[in-house]
Amino acid sequence: MNDVVTVTGKSRSGDICSLSFDWDRTVEPGQFVMVWAPGMEEIPLSLSSVGDVKSITFRIIGKDTEALGTKETGDRLSIRGPYGRGYKVNDRKRTLVVGGGIGIAPVLPMMADGLDTALAARSAGELDFALPAADKATGKTWISTDDGSMGFCGNAVQLVKEILKEREYDEILACGPEIMLFFLHKFCVENGIKCQMSLERYMKCGCGICGSCMIDDKRVCADGPVFTCGEISGMKDFGHANRDPCGTRVLFR
Repeated sequence: MNDVVTVTGKSRSGDICSLSFDWDRTVEPGQFVMVWAPGMEEIPLSLSSVGDVKSITFRIIGKDTEALGTKETGDRLSIRGPYGRGYKVNDRKRTLVVGGGIGIAPVLPMMADGLDTALAARSAGELDFALPAADKATGKTWISTDDGSMGFCGNAVQLVKEILKEREYDEILACGPEIMLFFLHKFCVENGIKCQMSLERYMKCGCGICGSCMIDDKRVCADGPVFTCGEISGMKDFGHANRDPCGTRVLFR
């Protein structure tokens, strides 16, 4: 079922745009919605806030996100969902949240809930959209950039290794580029740390029918997008191959 919502707020930093709207659906952190507006195809987007006011945050990288990025306060969007399996936060576990690049957006709701969080990006400018949430966070927040322009100089996995020299965590909840997740998963397995990770694949229907988002025998839209450490360990394509819109398996370079 599609709901029509009205954009109540907009912010943009470089090529990253956020749109806010009132929507009375209950959403778990990590779940996604299918978004449509005139001038674009329907696309999947995770929510970057899940309270009374919802928001979607996305990088403008193609004609559909370009069209979505032109929407202003008062414009209307069609929202379908929420879909998928989100993060399962266990209050009895010491949990570290890790977000990389635009993958920071889906973990912002957990930062708002007070979980310790590590944020990583290529440069300081790519973190601008997340800094207001980081300033309000009640948990500990660490920042890293590949070029050293803000915080620790290094990538997300290197930052996590530095954090764990001083603190202990039972579980890591992560979202980001698959290359980041691949090496973070490897680190978690080697060190006996449980993890949940949000994976991304080309997605069309969003509800488990078309099969376009398969990774091995899993449907990212229905079985995920958040998968456990054990589930990911059994995925041969994780970190190695994706599928294009035609369903052709394409190796990562």
